Parts: sequence; C-alpha cells; structure tokens
Amino acid sequence: MTRRPPQQDVDESKIKVGEPTTYAAGVKGVLVSLQHGWDEMGVTRSVRTLRLLNQREGFDCPGCAWPEAQGHRKLAEFCENGAKAVAEEATTRRVGPEFFARHSVAELAEKTDYWLGKQGRLTHPMVLREGASHYEPISWDDAFALVGNSLRGLADPNEAIFYTSGRTSNEAAFSYQLLARALGTNNLPDCSNMCHESSGSALIQTIGVGKGSVSLADVTNADLLLVVGQNPGTNHPRMLSALEEAKGNGATIVAVNPLPEAGLMRFKNPQNVRGVVGKGTPLADEFCQIRLGGDLAFFRALGHLVLAAEDAAPGTVLDREFIESCTHGFEEWAADIRQLDWDEVDAATGLSREQIAHVARLLVESKRTIICWAMGLTQHKQSVPTIRELVNVLLLRGMIGKPGAGVCPVRGHSNVQGDRTMGIYEKPKENFLSALDSEFGITSPRDHGYDTVEAIHAMRDGKAKVFFAVGGNFVSATPDTEVTMRALRSMDLTVHVSTKLNMSHVVPGKQALILPTLGRTERDEQTGGAQFVTVEDSMSCVHRSRGRLAPASSSLLSEVAIVSRLARAVFGESHAVPWATFEADYDTIRDHISRVVPGCSDYNARVREPDGFILPHPPRDSRSFPTTTGKANFTVNPVQLIQVPAGRLILQTLRSHDQYNTTIYGLDDRYRGVHDGRRVVFVNPDDLSALGIADGAMVDMVSEWPSGDGVVERRVKLFRVIAYPTAPGCAAAYFPEANALVPLESTAETSNTPTSKAIIIRLERS
Repeated sequence: MTRRPPQQDVDESKIKVGEPTTYAAGVKGVLVSLQHGWDEMGVTRSVRTLRLLNQREGFDCPGCAWPEAQGHRKLAEFCENGAKAVAEEATTRRVGPEFFARHSVAELAEKTDYWLGKQGRLTHPMVLREGASHYEPISWDDAFALVGNSLRGLADPNEAIFYTSGRTSNEAAFSYQLLARALGTNNLPDCSNMCHESSGSALIQTIGVGKGSVSLADVTNADLLLVVGQNPGTNHPRMLSALEEAKGNGATIVAVNPLPEAGLMRFKNPQNVRGVVGKGTPLADEFCQIRLGGDLAFFRALGHLVLAAEDAAPGTVLDREFIESCTHGFEEWAADIRQLDWDEVDAATGLSREQIAHVARLLVESKRTIICWAMGLTQHKQSVPTIRELVNVLLLRGMIGKPGAGVCPVRGHSNVQGDRTMGIYEKPKENFLSALDSEFGITSPRDHGYDTVEAIHAMRDGKAKVFFAVGGNFVSATPDTEVTMRALRSMDLTVHVSTKLNMSHVVPGKQALILPTLGRTERDEQTGGAQFVTVEDSMSCVHRSRGRLAPASSSLLSEVAIVSRLARAVFGESHAVPWATFEADYDTIRDHISRVVPGCSDYNARVREPDGFILPHPPRDSRSFPTTTGKANFTVNPVQLIQVPAGRLILQTLRSHDQYNTTIYGLDDRYRGVHDGRRVVFVNPDDLSALGIADGAMVDMVSEWPSGDGVVERRVKLFRVIAYPTAPGCAAAYFPEANALVPLESTAETSNTPTSKAIIIRLERS
C-alpha cells in the first residue's frame, strides 16, 4: 500500500456509479481499514493504536455506541468504521497557526467538510477577532478570560447556549452541565435532540425509562429480531457480529427499511473462515421494503393480527398474566386496533398484506423477541407514536423484562447515552437538580432550557448571545443549513472545543474561538497523575477509557480541564464547586457523580472492574415500570398519512459508508456502488421514468414546506440521480449535503426532532 497525500477538495463531476454490493465487511473491509490507518497514521502508529481499541486497558471507540461483550474480547475488537474513526483522530497531520495565517475564514468557508477534516489535528487555541479575516493564536488564559467576560456580561444566563456531542466523556459532561446550571441556565441542547430524542420520549411514556432494555447476550439469544429503520452495516458494523451469532443460535431476522442494505443481506465476518474465503452468513430472513413514514401503520397492523390470533385461539397467544399485572390501557388499545383500516395500511406501508401477516405469525410463534431501531424511526413527524406502537406489540406477549427480549434503540454516538445520564438535558428532572444543589450548594434553574431546534430559533431571533460547543459540528449536524448559519453568525461569541477543523469553525459569530482538545486515543496527564474517563454504551454499561498516544500538541487541554478552567474564569477561585480539584483528579468528579446520579453509587470502584458496571433499568431488572400509572402503558396511536403531491417524492437523509455522523472519511459508498463523490440522490427507476428524468442526470432538489397560504421552498443544486431499488415514491441523499432541505419548523411530535426522514421534494433538471 502507498501512503496517499492529504485529500484535495472533491470534484463531483467525476462521481463513478457501479453495482451495489450484496454483503458487508469481508476482506475488503479489512483492507480499507488498513489503508485508512496507513494514510492517516502510518503503519507503526496504526498497529499500536488499533490493538487498544475497545480493549479493557485501552480506549473506547470514538464512533458508535455498540457495546463490547462482557467477559472475553477478541484481539481485534473493532470494525471498519471504528478503524476509520481512530485514524481520523490519531492522524499525524496538523492544523496550527501557520495554517490559519495562510487561509482566510472566507476561503475556508468555500471548502467542504471533507476537505476541512482532512487537514489534520488542531494544535493551538485560535481566536477570530471582530472584523478580522483570519484566525490568530491566543493564549489559553486569554481565551478563558474572553469567554468568562462574555458570560458574566450577559443580561440573562439564558442568553448562553451550551451544546455538546456524544463523544464527550461522562466526567466532562457532568462538569459541563454543572457549569451551565451554576451559571443559571438549562440551555443544554445536544445531538440526542436530533437523533434518539424520539426514542427516549416514547419509552419514558410507555415503560418509564428512556433507554433500551436489552443486553448483548439478549440479542444473541433472541429467536426473533426485527431490525427497523437501521443500517448496521455502515452505522454500527459490530452489531453484525451479534446478529451472526444470533443466527447461529437459530434466530429469525426481519429487516424493515426503504432501501436494501448490504449489511442486512449477508455478513462476511473477517474474523472467521466463512467470512474470509466463504460466502459469509445470510442475515435477514425477511426484507420488508417499507415506504418512508409507513412504520406506524406497519406496527398497528402487526398488533391487529397478533390480537386476531388470540381471538381465534383464546389463551394461547397473549401473555395475559403480564398484561393484567404489569400493563395499563390494554382494553382501550385493543378496541382501537380492532378497527384497523387496511386501506390505510396499504397506502402507508406499500407492503403486501401477505408479508405483514407472515411477520405477525413470526411474532406469535416467537418466545424471545427484540425490536431494534435507529434514526429511520426517530426522524419522522410521528416518530414518538411509532415507537409507542412497537412497544404495544412487545407488551402483547410480555416481551419486556425477560431474557432475549425487549426494546433496543441503537444509539449513534459513543457516549450520547452517557451524556444524558450525566445531566446533559434541557428538561432535567427535579430529583436530579435537587441532588445537584444539595451536593454543591448551588441553586440550579428549574425552567426548561432550549433543545437544539429551539436553540437555533433563539439565536435566529436575537434571544441568545453566546454559543459554546463541546465537540460536534453544529452547522453540519442541524437542519435548515442557511438558517442555522445565519443564526450562528449573529452571535456575539461562538466557541468550539474540537479535535479537528470542521464547517462550524468557519461560520463564526462576531468573535469566535477554536479550543483544541485531547482525543480519546491520547494520554491525559494532570497534576494528580494519569487520568482515565468513563463512557456509557448503548446498553447502559459504564466502563473506562484510557488513551495511550502522545497528544497531538503540547498545547492541548482535556475537555475536563477546559470546562474547569472556564468555570474558574467565570466564577472565580472561591466558587462552591471545587473546579481546580476536578481538573487535577477525575476521581473527585466521579465521587460527586456517585452521590448525584441515580444508579452510580460507588462509581470509582465499580468502573475499575474489568467490564465496568451496568446501570439499573427497572423494566428489565424487575418488570417494574416507573411511569405515571406505575405500569407499562399501552397507547393509542392513530396514523397520519403523509400527503405527497403528484410529481413529488419523500426524501430521507442518510450516511454514506465513508462517514460517521458529520465526519467524512472518504468519498466512496461501496455498499451502494458510489465512488469519488457525495452529491447524489437515489431514486426508484419507476419513479424516474414517471418523472421523465434519466439515470445519471444532474438535478436540483427542491423541498416544499407548507407555510401559511403558500409553500416555502429550499434548494440544493447539482446532484447526480442514481437509479436505485428504493421503495417506490421514496428517495435518499447524504447528509450534511441535503440538510439544507429540512425545514427548521418540521419536527417530530413531542420530541421536537427534525424530520430528516420525511422531506417532500421535487427534482428539477440542473
């Protein structure tokens, strides 16, 4: 392999399109992983780094939140995209003051996220002064003084917004939310608001806990798994190993998705002979190619058929004992579902009634059922009702709180669940705030803060002045790109704590700071000695993560150190919270966490266990449900059909195989046959024929959003059409390129999550 030079910006006219693949991973995945590591880190550094990834004495993957097995771990406990994530962070390329001297902000704003990210690791704190064209170096002390003065000068603490992404450690997250609340605001939007907020909202209403109820052992021992609105081959590749093991144990897998995804067709596991020289393991026994937004009608139909099976053979299908002792609202739900409108199901799902009946029979016959899902369910107008309805289906047969059964929302980022556990939430519970106040002698605000969409509204409307982000790429992660950019540019000060350059850095407020931080892979040395941090995976396991590489620059600070020093700049050295002690020794933070955060008692001792510890989950642990009724709640969820005008399509945004969230690793989506570009839109061939648009044509995508008496349009230009076997009437394009089409006002009921999977568009020839 030859080491490739830093990538240049992309020429979208050179996109190549081939046949999609019919399997995931395999030897090709190994070779791609090695190439990325070699390109970014070199051979020696790659070997040193990857052997520690997801190991007990190593560091947690900065990619997805899929858990590691309890007990034995493989020598290579990572996937292709995990290797890419580590290569991006541990790259030997650097972005220092000389880079910013060469490139103005205006010039950088013309680049893509891909180009920006490929320049390397940030090495020094940088400031963009008001009216200046270039970022320039600033000392850490001056940077903290600038932010501290800005925060103290606000007329109201709620004029500050504190954003975070899911890669923040538990220790940094706890410190960060404490800073915000000591200041006097609950404005703590995070990436959960844009992905699994709908899951949390629905699960809290139905089972009382907004997290999944299953373990990795449950997944591998289930006899029926429904994988809905999810592409594990790209987004959570290590999940494929668990699905393969489940298949080996006799499980049936049903995939429900608008697009056929390679990872759910066949998995060639590179860690066994079958995956290297054989054909691999077929995974999905049934593929339900559902229309976008049809999942609520699908689950209602399944519930209807399961109930009908019980009516036909009373006492043989439903778990009556569980329903009577552990649930509430069954009769109301049953009365509604018996009136199911099959014409509505046909229109919403696009599935045959025979296929739906087959899946219902699988549910009736299964003894251990798990339903897994991701953003294909959570980013619709009716996401929360949809997830409530899938819970209804599980409750019918007592599939909560038993081995091999339950709900499995698959979180997208490595510690997004841990951030929420540690208090990163704009609507905190009173018991958490009371415990925080008692522990530290502060008075936390009780008014709800802004979520992500509300934060953009507040910035746009002049209600916010300072925007502070720990991690993430706010501009590229959020909807309605032009509106979001204008909102950020109106801020008095924007601050980004980051490891690498991204688009948000070149959309500055009147003044802007870039504060470089340590990555997961790097050693964290403080005055109290070598430190480790902790994270929580998608299945509620809290465990250690310790970087081993030398930091990319001697000027880097850890996230904990940045938060602690900022707090001292805001509150002074005599504040009630011992910020200097937090920075010196993270054990002190964990001691406070143990007394504030439910389920975290004896935190320091328990995270030092080889596999960490599992947080309590009453529905899973004891079939107790901390809901308003004290039981698991059946809910009635009517369908609202998406009205698509003639000549229009429903668009969903999704990831390519060469990206994770907003980080673009490369320009190939080999599973879908796309190479050397990203500005593509996948459309069913029959829809293209009806629209009179040729495969390969260049089009603009225009979204249409009803507003008042008219329609508001948003446009993205020059996308190549790819004829692809999507569900009829549906289209797909990559984010962040298509985020500009998502109206800020178009959000899910209850959760306020942007509806990035339900955008009405038309295609116009470019």
